[in-house]
Amino acid sequence: MTNNRLRGVVVAHAELAHALVSAVETISGVRGALRAVSNEGLGPDELAGLIGEAAGGTGAILFVDLAGGSCGLAGLQHVRESRGCAWVTGVNLPMLLDFVFHREMPVEQLVPRLLRKGQAGQRAHPPPPGGTD
Repeated sequence: MTNNRLRGVVVAHAELAHALVSAVETISGVRGALRAVSNEGLGPDELAGLIGEAAGGTGAILFVDLAGGSCGLAGLQHVRESRGCAWVTGVNLPMLLDFVFHREMPVEQLVPRLLRKGQAGQRAHPPPPGGTD
């Protein structure tokens, strides 16, 4: 039996990646769907190497905390050099939870769904004047 499910790699500063993966596993009961990569104590080449190892060959989504930080730049480099990989920044718990239950979807369909789930998880009370913009 083949496993056509995408890999998920959470790439973030300090212990954030590990905390997010732990929270998703605790809430969902799904283990092994996500891998955590921290940039702590790593240079750009070392970080890129760890991302590549965690992502494997093809079929991965990199969930990154900050687009312009070291994690975001190393993740984007990996995606540009790999086939079947995607890069999503602004990672949050709603998008990761949705990912673990829908990772069999094609990446081109799953990424827009994950962005919607992540944005839908953001709320404010009281609502800001003039809406959510």
